[in-house]
Amino acid sequence: MDRRHGAGGACVHSGDSCRGLPVAKVKTLVYSGGEIHDWKGCGDAIQEALEAAGQFDITRVDNDLNCLVAPNLEPYDAIVFYHTVGSITEPQLKGLLKFVEAGRGYVGIHSAADSFRECSTYRYFVGGYFVTHPRYRQYQVSVVDTTHPITKDIEEFFVTDEQYVTGYDPNNNVLATALWRGKTVPVIWTRMHGKGRVAYIALGHNAESCRDETFKTLLARATVWAAAKG
Repeated sequence: MDRRHGAGGACVHSGDSCRGLPVAKVKTLVYSGGEIHDWKGCGDAIQEALEAAGQFDITRVDNDLNCLVAPNLEPYDAIVFYHTVGSITEPQLKGLLKFVEAGRGYVGIHSAADSFRECSTYRYFVGGYFVTHPRYRQYQVSVVDTTHPITKDIEEFFVTDEQYVTGYDPNNNVLATALWRGKTVPVIWTRMHGKGRVAYIALGHNAESCRDETFKTLLARATVWAAAKG
């Protein structure tokens, strides 16, 4: 198991850490792996973004889903998950679900909704699943909740990315949407799983997309929110 640590950077919200008061950093596992996408490059960009935010104590794991098996997740407040397709074992799935049920956080990025296609339990946990995508292009994202901690004071913005069209649970709390063939599809949503928090961000197809400034802000905020630290 490849584990790397890092920390540093600038604050992304107006909590005590922004006022110079000592605040415990969010212990975060950044996981990247799977197939199809450049998971290594995306994992690097995600780790860099969280390090720059300065609020996270980061451990990085690459392409080893056994990090999910209990008790391996116990040290963490949240997991940021970038993975595509593949399969998940019962101990791995159980470890992830129990981790979040107990009050910890999960942030799924882009193809996290296209992972473990045969596992309906995982799909339900995330709150949706990949259906299709148009070509990589620029498109507009509309924020429908500008008061939520993840999307606060962010309005419409443009991204150059692979737009994911998903099937999703109508009970999700949708924070942002985009248009596809005249229909509104979610880009960011949140939900609860037991005592824990789940956030999903459909952006982040490649390393360049993961270095977009708005994406980095959303990522850091989602991780703080999922960890119940903000």
